[in-house]
Amino acid sequence: MRMLIFRPYRTSFKFLTRPVTSRCKLHEIIRVDHAGELGADVIYAGQMAVLGSTSKGPVIKHMWDQEKGHRAKFEELINEHRVRPTVMTPIWNVAGFMLGAGTALLGDKAAMACTVAVETVIVEHYNDQLRTLMEDPEANKELMQTIKKFRDEEQEHHDCGIDHGAEQAPFYKALTEAIKLGCKGAIAISKVI
Repeated sequence: MRMLIFRPYRTSFKFLTRPVTSRCKLHEIIRVDHAGELGADVIYAGQMAVLGSTSKGPVIKHMWDQEKGHRAKFEELINEHRVRPTVMTPIWNVAGFMLGAGTALLGDKAAMACTVAVETVIVEHYNDQLRTLMEDPEANKELMQTIKKFRDEEQEHHDCGIDHGAEQAPFYKALTEAIKLGCKGAIAISKVI
């Protein structure tokens, strides 16, 4: 099904080649990924606020810099595709910073456990999205390349967290499972509102 859209700021009509449901799915993907990268950005900001001057500071800074790049790309896509960001953005900002700073206050290993948990959920989520986008790989080529690149960098962050003692954090299993549950909840909410 094609839609005819009149864009008032232009004096032309444009045919959309995507079906309406596919366009809605594309908007959902961009909205959720934007929210997720924004969340990751503020989690690392919270960790840097506490651990920035420690030996883990450069490690966290490197991951944070990559997340800033991810966030910038999804902000660009939000504008390009005219996607409504999640209304939960102010809450995700506060919750993300508190999660990052809170786990960092528990120690560098707990901060790395937080990184492992968050990145595990993000990698799984990106893989699910890639499977969805494979339904029309030609139309979704650019977005798929972006998500693949970011997924690989998120996997590197996960592995970095493991390498820096995440599994040695007190109550590692309980901590990471609670964080994963929160991340999955945030994804589900951001898909809708």
